[in-house]
Amino acid sequence: MSKINKIFAVSVVLASAPVLADSQITSYSSFAGYTGLFNTPNAEILEKGVVDFSYNNQLDLRGAEYIDGHNFIFSAGVYDGLEVSGQIASTTMHDNMFEKKGQTRDLSFNLKYQLPFIPKNWFNLAIGGKDLGGAANNYETYYLAGSKEWNDFRFSAGFAVSDRTTGQMDGAFAGIEWQPLDWFALQVEHDADAVNAGLRLTVPKEWIYDAGTLTLSSRFYSNTDHADKDTYWGLNFSMPLFEQATLNDPTEAAPAPILDNHNKREAAFKAHYQKQRELAQKPLEEAKQEVSERDKFSKSLTLQTRELKNALIDDGFEAVSVGFNREPHIVVSFENFVFNRNDIDAIGLVLGRIAEHIDEPDAKYSIQLLNRGMPMLFVRGNVDNYREFINTSTTPDMDIRRGEMEPLGSVSWVGMPNANSPYFRPRLTIGPALNQRTATELGVYDFSLAVKADLDLPMWYGGGLSISAQSELAKTDDYETGKAFGRLAEKDGITQATLYQSFALPYGIYNQTHVGFFREFNQDFTGIKNETVWLSENGRHQFKADIGYLEYQDYDTDRDYQALSYRYNWIEKDVSFHASAGRFFYDDSGVKVEARFWFGDSYISVFAQDTDVQLAGVSFSIPLTPRKDMVTTSYGQIKGNAAWRHSVSTRIGESHNNVTIGRAKQIETPINVTNTLLNQGRLSSSYIYANLARLREVYLTHR
Repeated sequence: MSKINKIFAVSVVLASAPVLADSQITSYSSFAGYTGLFNTPNAEILEKGVVDFSYNNQLDLRGAEYIDGHNFIFSAGVYDGLEVSGQIASTTMHDNMFEKKGQTRDLSFNLKYQLPFIPKNWFNLAIGGKDLGGAANNYETYYLAGSKEWNDFRFSAGFAVSDRTTGQMDGAFAGIEWQPLDWFALQVEHDADAVNAGLRLTVPKEWIYDAGTLTLSSRFYSNTDHADKDTYWGLNFSMPLFEQATLNDPTEAAPAPILDNHNKREAAFKAHYQKQRELAQKPLEEAKQEVSERDKFSKSLTLQTRELKNALIDDGFEAVSVGFNREPHIVVSFENFVFNRNDIDAIGLVLGRIAEHIDEPDAKYSIQLLNRGMPMLFVRGNVDNYREFINTSTTPDMDIRRGEMEPLGSVSWVGMPNANSPYFRPRLTIGPALNQRTATELGVYDFSLAVKADLDLPMWYGGGLSISAQSELAKTDDYETGKAFGRLAEKDGITQATLYQSFALPYGIYNQTHVGFFREFNQDFTGIKNETVWLSENGRHQFKADIGYLEYQDYDTDRDYQALSYRYNWIEKDVSFHASAGRFFYDDSGVKVEARFWFGDSYISVFAQDTDVQLAGVSFSIPLTPRKDMVTTSYGQIKGNAAWRHSVSTRIGESHNNVTIGRAKQIETPINVTNTLLNQGRLSSSYIYANLARLREVYLTHR
């Protein structure tokens, strides 16, 4: 029986089976690294913001045969319709390939894009490439795939081009998936060489505490002539990087608890003012009564603002000042050291507290966000309008601007301004320091892991002390002293100790200087680092000049670098584009470009750089700390890293993939303008307006 006839026969059997599931057919990560069956793709992609970690033991050895080995795959839906993945294919885990010949250890990059503008009730169509770029393209493949779902079935077909000796994905391919149950699926495919069949079993989410989706895979049949056995297995785990807050339909939104209290107070004040209007038409003696009532009103507002201030301090905000005038206009100034992942959460909670505690009719508010005492951003609006936003999701009217708010007249401050001072309170950030090498001739993954502690001590307006130290926790044999990567292992001790000073200059310019000790690649320097950043009012454009001058402590020589950077933030699509050019730390000159795809407070990026070598790679940044950190005490604060980044890269445009170290490098400090002062470049009105749902959600979560 021919291969095509076998596929047709299996299709008839599957199509004649009873339909048992009504849910949408699940998309799985294939053994080859893209969303699909086992060796073939379908036209589906991972949803935006979903990441998938998978492993299987079907090693395609240089496109010539299938053997037992290791495939490690990381995939992500980085944009609507766009999926990227990286794959490590290795014969063994730790064998030295210089000593044991004939093995493979390959790092490849894959991309898949689902074409838009095709109605979903027709079919899906996707194009993709496997093993793009790189020095040794053992698995280079390009394909076009189409898929159509019918009841519990998904039918896929397409055409691919590759240079594999086996013939896999070099010609027409097809596949059928049948998912009768949410947790069970059968798959059969023709990969342009052979017919393969297998099954997928999905572990119920509640069994793993709803952390994600765990799937077990088995390819139990294949008629290929290029393998000694039929059976291979794999598993994958997928999860969303974040949960997007959404605004409820105003007609369905349940009123927040503060709404009833507010209505009662508003009715009382309406009656009060109606009485005042009547008194205004009466003789002088009765008019005096109006003045007396106004005094009572003022006392009532004093009580409300005092309760507001106490609530903000209890929330952990620092340098809190609360005041009001007779308009009435409520003024709040504060520093955020508690929502360290994103300042928008601090702004949302403060606005929610104002709506919760201030019930005066037609009251206005102005809030000022400070950072190291410097005014960074202010928001103005109407309290009733914002309360309506919390209760019904109606879009609020807000004036959002960077810098210092305009002064208001006749403001009465509640208690002492700048309550809960942020100065001279040590803030300790704990996180990993990782040096690693991936898919080298020495091993699939070699690493040196240390725990790093960054101490920040704000001491004056815009300035303070920053000290970083680390202690190594674990490492592989190749990072031992005297081994191949020994000189790159993370060393114990202090890695940075600087005094820093920040300035908020006119026209949206910020400057920060660090002076002190720096350790880079286990070499000690003393010197100065300065960065100057301009961020446009709407937050879309950002320019940065980064310069450094450092002198070796053990040698009579120095290093300096100068780099200019530009970033465009496509806020509506949660994508930012970055470009840097200059002369970098190790005297390599050139450019680096990067696209970051944001998912809440995390991002996945693809980058390329061309200095004295050409590199391309993938990186990710994730918060390693809760959304709301511990409240700072008189002894200080302990928190996690709010934006930990890790990258993997490979050479491109060359016939080899030699290890590269330190290319396009700039000195990184724990306290810096972009991350510390400008909220990773997101401190703008456009970003807040694009994330209004998060303003509301953070208050409803943490009130």
